[in-house]
Amino acid sequence: MNVGADLVTFLLWCALANYVLLLVSFFSMTWLRAPIRRLHQRWFALDDAQIDGYMFVLFGFYKLAIWFFLLIPAIVFHFMGSQ
Repeated sequence: MNVGADLVTFLLWCALANYVLLLVSFFSMTWLRAPIRRLHQRWFALDDAQIDGYMFVLFGFYKLAIWFFLLIPAIVFHFMGSQ
């Protein structure tokens, strides 16, 4: 049993699950924009442009986190295990 290959497989499955969550969040923000805006405007004093900006930044940081913490380590461990 190769621990490096198991770790790479685990990291890739985690990345896939996180990308699915990211896509579901993006499409829910796209299709359910009005209810999400009303909910956030009820909680916080934000206008529509601020909500869209914060969601855009959140999606960007989440995508970068997936790359930095899951995909790049998977690539590194893959190449470390192949030598």
